Amino acid sequence: MFRFAASALVLLCFLAPAAAQTPPATTTQTPAPAKPAVKKAAPKAKPAAKQPVAIESGPCRLGVISVIGDRYAVQKFGLTIFENEASEVPIDWGLDDLVFSHVRAATGNDPTVRRIAYPKGVFEPFYHPKTILIRDPGERLPTIVRSFTTNANCDRYLVATTYKAELPNTHMTLNGIGTYNQGLGGILRHSHLFANIAITLVDGRSYEEIKRPFVNFGANFAAGLRLTEDPLNKLDNSLFPDPPAAASASAALRERTRALITDRLDRGLPGYLKED
Repeated sequence: MFRFAASALVLLCFLAPAAAQTPPATTTQTPAPAKPAVKKAAPKAKPAAKQPVAIESGPCRLGVISVIGDRYAVQKFGLTIFENEASEVPIDWGLDDLVFSHVRAATGNDPTVRRIAYPKGVFEPFYHPKTILIRDPGERLPTIVRSFTTNANCDRYLVATTYKAELPNTHMTLNGIGTYNQGLGGILRHSHLFANIAITLVDGRSYEEIKRPFVNFGANFAAGLRLTEDPLNKLDNSLFPDPPAAASASAALRERTRALITDRLDRGLPGYLKED
């Protein structure tokens, strides 16, 4: 009995280290699902920096100010005053650009001839004076030009404006630049273009008007208003805008009007650009 107990004790001594060396059973764990990668939003493109506005420097012999190009008159005349109709249509035909380009061309693209910008509405007192007979000093062109050209330092300013004129041999008034239709019925009616443009020279130091006694720019334009077959002012009735608002979208009217103004500028400008 004692021998059996001793043998069992010896056997247990051998089994204990073996049990200690047996690795414990491992539990398999399911890996957590990987989180989807978050895509970073692409950085927004920065807006292009605004280019600085170029400021002209150097001497200015002549500053050009054109105020003719944002209204187009559409007028219709009947047998009596009660049949007359007149409208003004907003346009964007580059007529002021046309004036400047022709002044530059007439001066041989002189770099000292500069276009002068002006504040919106600054010429309203000139076009819509309080009274017709006696103008307020603030409504005169030299005063208006002085108000926004103090830093331009030009020797002279050439100002192009429009005016109202009476159609020769009639009592009908044509306003600025536009077209008119006159007559009775469909066969006897006729249409024309007109361009009443005035040029004024202003001294850049004294701001007094410089007179050109032997140059009549208005007369050159009036010559184009006579009822002749001159292709520059003769207009086919089919091109007369009806309704008047259709004028602004008419490519034919635009090109015909630009051609008429070009002809008048080429005839009238040299007398105003000559040196004293």
